[in-house]
Amino acid sequence: MAAMTASDPATQPRQFLEHLYRTAVQRALPLHNTAAWLPPPPKGRTLVLGAGKAGGSMVHAVEALWPADAPLSGLVVTRYGHVPPRPHGVRPRIEIVEAAHPVPDEAGLHAAQRILALAHGLTADDLVLCLISGGGSALLTLPAEGLTLAAKQEINRALLDSGAGIAEMNCVRKHLSRIKGGRLAAACAPAQVVTLTISDVPGDDPSTIASGPTVPDASSCADAVAILSRYGIEVPGAIMSLLEQGALETPKPGDPLFDGHQVHLIATPQQSLDAAAAAARTAGVQAHVLSDAMEGESREVAKVHAALACSVARRGEPFARPCVILSGGETTVTVKKQAEGGARGKGGRAGEFCLGLAQALQGQAKVWALAADTDGIDGVEDNAGAVVAPDTLARAAALGMKAASFLDRNDSYNYFSALGDLVVTGPTHTNVNDFRAILVL
Repeated sequence: MAAMTASDPATQPRQFLEHLYRTAVQRALPLHNTAAWLPPPPKGRTLVLGAGKAGGSMVHAVEALWPADAPLSGLVVTRYGHVPPRPHGVRPRIEIVEAAHPVPDEAGLHAAQRILALAHGLTADDLVLCLISGGGSALLTLPAEGLTLAAKQEINRALLDSGAGIAEMNCVRKHLSRIKGGRLAAACAPAQVVTLTISDVPGDDPSTIASGPTVPDASSCADAVAILSRYGIEVPGAIMSLLEQGALETPKPGDPLFDGHQVHLIATPQQSLDAAAAAARTAGVQAHVLSDAMEGESREVAKVHAALACSVARRGEPFARPCVILSGGETTVTVKKQAEGGARGKGGRAGEFCLGLAQALQGQAKVWALAADTDGIDGVEDNAGAVVAPDTLARAAALGMKAASFLDRNDSYNYFSALGDLVVTGPTHTNVNDFRAILVL
């Protein structure tokens, strides 16, 4: 990512918004947030296990901060291409492997099997340090008995396209897994378990982040069945029977297996939004954080943001200009089924938000916006998000592109790519979910 330098918002609005995004990401990097939460070395072994898009950078932070003379080993899985270079002078002690996201693959299955095997045979003198971040649900895949990886992949694809919220998706994932929903913690008994987690979910619920492999799960098999029914998602008949019978239940709050376990949120969406707000104010622009937990269809959330931005631009209400309006959370995209032979659109929820915002703003003067995923990847493409300017629709029209047509096929990537308005950072090695900033001059 580019250097942390501010730009004049009046003359370089895009650069200013990108500076706020970089500031938000910087606040969530593990090396800045880990030291205060590390426990002292135990009498026995220290085993590091984990999964998530921030897994590589979390490992490097632990390796840099853990006493050099204290034993340290383990295995963490992250997304392909998301392992940063080790900091100079940091000795590798924890293995990092890569796997697929958001649809799991054989590499993720193999990693989960190895992690579960490492957890067995520990003693009360041992410490398990679990490094958990967003994306772990797909990366740490170990299907329930009787469920194949291929079937799990299809269920995952259907969930991703359904418009289901992250808590709903992860409820299903937990009940179809042998390692998520507290089951990894159960495998670690009787060792002490300390979980360090970076939140990528609205509300910062540790049981939802990466489907909570080390924390109790309050949801039920009945909840999972209801979600599958609500979104019309099919699962193999034998697995549905097990869910309906409650045979795939997860460890619950109050279970003594979690006694003495610790969970620490080391980075959250709110912290990153607050950091971006402080950076804006330093540049002389008032900042207003709407929420760190917004959910809903990306294009619908965009309409609400557009209405607010237009009110500020036209009437100076409810905020005075110039100002920046910030929000986070995790919106969703319901992918429309294309006609037979039709090309599937490209893009993630940040791009879809920007496309919906551009359409709703209708070229409103003096309004600029950026939406991007803080992990640097919007869905499965190579961009973090996109930028909207007052002339976005006009420039697109000159190229013969209509925003409504691209929205109809969920094709935000190609729309903003043609305009040169994609935000491309590469993996950031952290993940505190959506970042949205609207600048009204």
